Amino acid sequence: MQELPPSRSPQLHRLPNQRWQICSPQLQQAESFAAEIGLSPLLAQVLINRGIDSVAEVQGFIEPESLVLPQPLDEFPDLTVSVKLLRQAISLGQKIAICGDYDADGMTSTALLLRGLRALGANVDYAIPSRMREGYGINDRIVEEFHSEGVSLILTVDNGIAAFGPVARARELGVKVIVTDHHDLPPQLPPADAILNPKLIAESSPYRGLAGVGVAYVLAITLAQEMGRVRGLVNPLLELFTLGTIADLAPLTGVNRRWVKRGLRLLPHSQLAGVKALIEVSGVQPGSAGNSSVSNSQFKVQNTLKPEDIGFRLGPRINAVGRIADPQIVIELLTADDREVALLRAKQCEQINQQRQDLCQEIEREAIAWCEESDLDLQQERVLVIVRPGWHHGVIGIVASRLLERYGVPVFIGTFEDEISGTFSHQIVRGSARGIPEFNVFEGLQFCADLLTKFGGHKAAGGFSMPADNLDKFRRKLSVFANQCLQPEHLKPLVAVDVQADFTEINFDLYRQIDALEPCGIENKAPVFWTPNVCITEQKIVGKGGHLKLTVTQPGKMPVSLRAIAWRWGEYFPLPRVVDLAYRLRENTFNGKTSVELELVGVRLPVSLANPLPLTVSQPVSQPVLQAEFDWNDRPYSCSLSRSGNIKELRIRNSQGQVLAVQQGQKTGLLGNSRDSAREVDVSQPFFYNLIIEAKKSLGI
Repeated sequence: MQELPPSRSPQLHRLPNQRWQICSPQLQQAESFAAEIGLSPLLAQVLINRGIDSVAEVQGFIEPESLVLPQPLDEFPDLTVSVKLLRQAISLGQKIAICGDYDADGMTSTALLLRGLRALGANVDYAIPSRMREGYGINDRIVEEFHSEGVSLILTVDNGIAAFGPVARARELGVKVIVTDHHDLPPQLPPADAILNPKLIAESSPYRGLAGVGVAYVLAITLAQEMGRVRGLVNPLLELFTLGTIADLAPLTGVNRRWVKRGLRLLPHSQLAGVKALIEVSGVQPGSAGNSSVSNSQFKVQNTLKPEDIGFRLGPRINAVGRIADPQIVIELLTADDREVALLRAKQCEQINQQRQDLCQEIEREAIAWCEESDLDLQQERVLVIVRPGWHHGVIGIVASRLLERYGVPVFIGTFEDEISGTFSHQIVRGSARGIPEFNVFEGLQFCADLLTKFGGHKAAGGFSMPADNLDKFRRKLSVFANQCLQPEHLKPLVAVDVQADFTEINFDLYRQIDALEPCGIENKAPVFWTPNVCITEQKIVGKGGHLKLTVTQPGKMPVSLRAIAWRWGEYFPLPRVVDLAYRLRENTFNGKTSVELELVGVRLPVSLANPLPLTVSQPVSQPVLQAEFDWNDRPYSCSLSRSGNIKELRIRNSQGQVLAVQQGQKTGLLGNSRDSAREVDVSQPFFYNLIIEAKKSLGI
């Protein structure tokens, strides 16, 4: 919209580039459901959003142990064969070798099977390929080395489903192979003696969402049960299952929800020296129920860790080692029985994680600078492909996630490396990818398979390598794929919001009820609330990572103020004085005082006007029925379509708070910051006409 005179122009604010998706409120159903199950109407609405709308479903969700699960032997076609091969190898004293992966899932899987098989009397060792020299997955070198060491049975964990050549080579050498993996299926499966992969079983199966460590857990426990030696083995392995499942961002549904909930209760009292040391070094403090007024016994919360304790504290310390150091450190940590050895390895993980953080910050700064200085048109390309020399490919996947949060498009990030083959050396690109909900990373890589030497992954993430000469073709072809599945409106980070809340409803009682919905994570997101027209009364940048610490107030007869934190939002400082906020709840303890505060995930300029611009004196206040945000001429706008009786009104707000209000069918509209300053404008003028067209596009009308 046209600018105000300089003397009256408020400060322009840069806000996160976001699109909000707010679930439709079911007020009557939520009120009735809340009374039935003894929960806040806010959380009743959250459960309805998750497709849970009966008391029986709530019971199964809150207490997944109450559900009857099918036996794994009935779900995985090759599980019986796998158990038979392992029992035979153990009884004959044959050597078994595990080929793992260098991420948290692969390392916890390797440690889990080492512990499990050794407890069952197996002669077992392991190998993990070098991230820097070899990349992901079992390869011919590992196969031939295993064979030379007298290995009779190879067991892959968290890899192998796409390793047709290495598995075929093992079979040629007379070595049996069991592939355990969870990644998406390639066109041709490897010729293994047995394959355990949840992608090969029914989509409706509760085992479908298992990560690599989940498949390893199923195999180890089933083997122990068949050998009659399961006693004392379940809980230690369940701890490793929980670490790997959460760190790998596996969906917390089906058996994952049941076993992770159980594992989170075990971890504060871990039987494993390495896990105890890791918890100690990272400073994780188990949560407890505290005082809650929730009377319904099914909502009691026990002393437990939370998924974020693993996702943001324990998991990164494990992952960092696999990214930039020797995975053997983690394997020794998680298989150690000696406290001193475990503590030494945990401290190494801590130091390596600090190095990883420094690397990530440096690469992220360079990547953002490159993006801002280049002439990228992401609306046209619909995918960000960024490859630069000198980056450590062990951490670029983390940077990819941060760039995705910033730009809202799928990110394929890589670095140039020299690869030696015989006497020849040539340059390759090794990279990682992260996707948005509407973009399947694995399918995108398959679309470009003719340009790649190696790739793998799943819907949300993947890895790849290719000759450096193919980079330009890869960028163009990937853009073709992105344009087939993405629309312009998809190219903003999505903020999925559950329900509108008043600050008067934010208290410990609500927070403890949310505890009962744990474990929250992938496919069971922690509830996200939103509150409109919030006043920011204090804000400052804190911490090395550039976080925003705020005090926010909801006006009213009795204004309510709350503390809030916005991680890594320092670049948006200062935020506007009045905004709509989307947030999760978190518990914060400082100087011995514990409070509930907001963890911001979304912010936008208010969409609904606190003081609507009337077109006539008698016009009743209308309510927005559609809301959206869009960019036009390099400026951010928000808009809403409201209805009052039979009259529809389009309102468009710019970053300065000016609003253009136009009724359907009218050639004039009102423009201003308030009732008093609004003036009539001709909306057939090109500027206003084109602005209205863009607003309608963003609203889908």
